[in-house]
Amino acid sequence: MKKRYESDLLPKQYADARIGLATQLRQARIAKHMTQQAVAELAGTQRSNISRMESGKYNPSLDFMVKVAEAMDLELNIFVN
Repeated sequence: MKKRYESDLLPKQYADARIGLATQLRQARIAKHMTQQAVAELAGTQRSNISRMESGKYNPSLDFMVKVAEAMDLELNIFVN
């Protein structure tokens, strides 16, 4: 059974948005010199969840994205075009 986050189950624009978010979060984490483990501990989750999110293999909830951003001392801004 395929997971809901697998690329062929989502329209391309959804996958693109998820990959864009994943890239931004990874770049922000690296710029802050933080490990995935450190972010996970501060966000109250497991490192594997941070890894899956950064690889675009996880469709995080808005609440989870806020926790991750706060763990990196960032403000989450969402733009809709």
